[in-house]
Amino acid sequence: MKTADLFKEKTVFSFEIFPPRKDTPIESIYSTLEALRDMTPDFISVTYSASGRANKDATLAIASRIKNEYHTESVAHLTCINHTKDEVRDLLGELKDNNIENILALLGDPVPGITPREDFKHASDLVAFIKQSSDLNVLAACYPEGHPSAPDLETDIRHLKTKVDAGVDHLITQLFFDNSYFYKFRDKITATGIHVPVEVGIMPVINKAQAERVISMCGVQLPKKFRVMMDRFADNPEALRDAGLAYAVEQIIDLLANGVDGIHLYTMNNATVAHRIDEAVRTLIKSGSWKS
Repeated sequence: MKTADLFKEKTVFSFEIFPPRKDTPIESIYSTLEALRDMTPDFISVTYSASGRANKDATLAIASRIKNEYHTESVAHLTCINHTKDEVRDLLGELKDNNIENILALLGDPVPGITPREDFKHASDLVAFIKQSSDLNVLAACYPEGHPSAPDLETDIRHLKTKVDAGVDHLITQLFFDNSYFYKFRDKITATGIHVPVEVGIMPVINKAQAERVISMCGVQLPKKFRVMMDRFADNPEALRDAGLAYAVEQIIDLLANGVDGIHLYTMNNATVAHRIDEAVRTLIKSGSWKS
């Protein structure tokens, strides 16, 4: 099933996982996948690394297992910065052969020691190529606080409109910790003429190292309430984990109450954390009372 069709029926709830490190057997992720499958998400997306063939194969193998063995809808991520059009065309064929109907199209970050290819300059180029070459449902990323490389949010939204017009069916946001950024972003993109479903990405922060890594990589703003929480429980790992989970649940409840199209949980391959969140919000999501 194409993910864009899910939003016609419900508030969507989904998970993201990433393949094991290349020196770790792929089978090491299976128990996590089975635990996530048992929570009956609407789909599970699988990330992709631009650093080599093995990573592509892992993404495809895991996405295929989710779809064909666990009978849960899957989304395969694809970064194009280090791929030619012929390579992408071959991958699209492999997705079709594995009954995978959904792909998340990304430019990706440069990899040290690898010279980027010239075929795709922007994610919008990849989106257009996928639409020309297949009947896949195309997802793409969006950034409520603006992409780190964009000079300002308005410029980033113009680029997002170009990407959506190229054929995006469904957007997923980067994580954020202050819902007000998303509500302003939603108003701005609607005014720009972007009307595809926008699923909100939420990452529960459960330890200090994770928080510091997220801040450095994503450049998101931290509201005072979040900073106070981190400072107060920084030396108590169990308390920080529980506080981080509670913060994520509070975010999700507020988002549902304000009519978001869906929640996409960045699980960090932690099924226990996903289960805690799932238990706290599933009744709210399934109620349908949040859909206007």
